[in-house]
Amino acid sequence: MDTLLHYLAESGQFMRPWINDIAMAMVACLLVVFGSDINMILRRYLSGTNFLIRTSAFIFVNAFGYGLLIVAVAPWLAKQMTALSNLWLFVAVLGTFIFLGSWAQRNQQV
Repeated sequence: MDTLLHYLAESGQFMRPWINDIAMAMVACLLVVFGSDINMILRRYLSGTNFLIRTSAFIFVNAFGYGLLIVAVAPWLAKQMTALSNLWLFVAVLGTFIFLGSWAQRNQQV
């Protein structure tokens, strides 16, 4: 068991230089998985409005909203991940991507 924990901790240490990139990838994956649901809700909410309003809202949400989420949330997430120990960093990263992959598979996005 100690050997397994040692390798997991080493893997977490190996990830440390790329925490910012990993955090951005997590946020981007979340947006890819849930972006279609967000756009569907927006489309349903704005159905029946003027074409220019629908188009402006779509551009605002997709270009500025998603971009702002990536730019604002990714550094915060990287800071939170930096506080984790090497073992828990590896487990959290692996668990998050497995969760996102299984969620995407279950919702037929893969």
